[in-house]
Amino acid sequence: LALAHGWSGPALAQFPPCTHITCSSVASSARTRVLRLQSGGVYAGPRSSPLLDSVSSPKDMKAFSLTELKQLAHELRWETINAVSKTGGHLGSSLGVVELTVALHYVFDAPADPIIWDVSHQVYPHKILTGRRSRMHTLRQAGGLSGFAKRSESEYDAFGAGHSTTSISAGLGMAVAHELKGMKRNTVAVIGDGAITGGMAYEAMNNAAYLNSRVIVVYNDNGQVSLPTGTPSAGGTVPAGSLSAYTSRLIASKDFQNFRDIAKSISKLFPAEIQQANAKIDEYARGLVTGGTLFEELGFYYIGPVDGHDLDNLVPILENVRDRGGNRPVLLHIKTEKGYGYPPAEAASDKYHGVPKFEVSSGRKFTTPSRTPSYTAVFSDTLIDIAATDRSVVAITAAMPGGTGIDKFGRRYPKRTFDVGIAEQHAVTFAAGLAVEGIKPFCAIYSTFLQRAYDQVVHDCAIQKLPVRFILDRAGLVGNDGPTHHGSFDLAYLGCIPNLVICAPSDELELRNMVQTIYEIDHMPSALRYPRGSALGIEKLNDLFGYNMEQLPEKAEALPVGKGRVIMQAHVGAAQRVAILSLGTRLAPSVVAARALTVRDPTIGVTVADARWMKPIDTELVGRLAAEHDVLITVEEGSIGGFGDHVLHFLALNGYLDDGNLKVRPMVLPDTYIEAGSQQEQYEEAGLSHRFIEATALKLLGRSTVPSSA
Repeated sequence: LALAHGWSGPALAQFPPCTHITCSSVASSARTRVLRLQSGGVYAGPRSSPLLDSVSSPKDMKAFSLTELKQLAHELRWETINAVSKTGGHLGSSLGVVELTVALHYVFDAPADPIIWDVSHQVYPHKILTGRRSRMHTLRQAGGLSGFAKRSESEYDAFGAGHSTTSISAGLGMAVAHELKGMKRNTVAVIGDGAITGGMAYEAMNNAAYLNSRVIVVYNDNGQVSLPTGTPSAGGTVPAGSLSAYTSRLIASKDFQNFRDIAKSISKLFPAEIQQANAKIDEYARGLVTGGTLFEELGFYYIGPVDGHDLDNLVPILENVRDRGGNRPVLLHIKTEKGYGYPPAEAASDKYHGVPKFEVSSGRKFTTPSRTPSYTAVFSDTLIDIAATDRSVVAITAAMPGGTGIDKFGRRYPKRTFDVGIAEQHAVTFAAGLAVEGIKPFCAIYSTFLQRAYDQVVHDCAIQKLPVRFILDRAGLVGNDGPTHHGSFDLAYLGCIPNLVICAPSDELELRNMVQTIYEIDHMPSALRYPRGSALGIEKLNDLFGYNMEQLPEKAEALPVGKGRVIMQAHVGAAQRVAILSLGTRLAPSVVAARALTVRDPTIGVTVADARWMKPIDTELVGRLAAEHDVLITVEEGSIGGFGDHVLHFLALNGYLDDGNLKVRPMVLPDTYIEAGSQQEQYEEAGLSHRFIEATALKLLGRSTVPSSA
């Protein structure tokens, strides 16, 4: 084993002397150093990490030999596995870039040389090497480390992320800034084959060659474009897009390039006299590094493909790129494996992209099966039922089939499923084109990601009244992924668009009915938003909303557009009357708050209403609540500028506030970014839990004050 992996001295000292050990998977000379104990059949890493223990910042790595860098990568991989096993998080992508992370921090002088990670869900090894190892147990927890790169967290996080396809543009901006300031720096942008499907990457590459700026793009090609890759769709089960097929052909058409090959070719980037000295060997090398690739046509000097797990070649290649002459942008194409080095991740369809806490020895995930389906599953099942009777129904996702439930739809109707890659702008206009021809597209995109296609929603759908049905999953606060993934703004940014209807279900039955409703809306675009997480279940539905049913109806029913409903009516003769008007899944805590108010003081009468629709607003319901109550509170899982503002606008324009007898309070997400934590913690911090709703009513009645945030 030691000979196979090139270990000696301190690298061997970490292992017990008498254990039967085999290498679990060996596919190349640089293959994984995972150990599987034959006796117990468990996965385990080194007992100690002497080299990693000596690294508190990247400068501590600079004197390491290549052999020591390999050992460091081995220790770093297992440190990452062990850390994520305790917190959950994005494991697969981090494991795939362990060697790259070690190489980049060894070769370049971060933070002076900025290293920018696209999306940045792969930054856990980077965080460990840059002084945050001791805090990894707080990853994605309240008050802990972010799951993404975050500028306020470390000077080594050159550019924050969470969404994709931003790294090359940001890196180009930094490179140009260095030139303007007379600084000779290297700027590195690491982008994956999923992120590079987004159009912004090509806008940046097109501009980089024009500006002739010293930017290095590391194209991390791991064959995992969508989550999960392999979902049946109209394009088959291969990764979405022609680019992935193109780079696969590049890799298949020639062997991995080693340092000796690339050193011959890279002389093209050095001054003329050096080029002339190396002319003969360079002629040979250009036959290996094919000219005329897509990237070279965009003006980049293309190098690759290179095995991204082979430090023997990766380090000297990066050193040569670092030391090149001139300012021509370079693209280094590396091939990696997501989940590399941990067999349970390598074997999983999603490569352990995002995992809960898990048992390291077996890979078994610690999950508690929910007694109720997720809202995502309720949507998916309902859409499948509708599509069974209408062949014009299609589903579109932007590289998130698993997260949106479109993977399930795709297994049933692959030819009517379209995964466009990480290309939300294209997804929306593609859906608009389908709608022109009478197809009924359901465009399922996370609320936070639809922000990237705002102009397409307005220009291509709403102005033309094209009936694209937008499904906004992850609306509201999402939990551990934090501010980059919250669906905080959709009610505000969609609510101001004419020719668009917007609805938000309070529960799973309402969700099913709203999917049916927007299916039947065929004269304008519509938006249906719902949160991450599990549905309420029959018991809670009956208790909170008085449904009195044993199971959900088999068939969904369309709801009247623009009409809300009253869930709980204030009792006759109440001395003070409060109305709580909720949009979305804050209805359940609104009912809990209302019950608590009446228990606290039976003279308080509380009406709870479910608005259902933000556009068109139920003006009849709002007017009645305003006329019959002393206090009106609106509650929503969105930012300022959303549903509550539309209600206030209506009340003001129609004179309901003129006599000063009605007290109105909109309860919205605070005007700040709420950091990672559980959803329950976040709604407490936001002041939108049942106790805050109750306290707001009491304050307006002159009874008490709003509690401080938890």
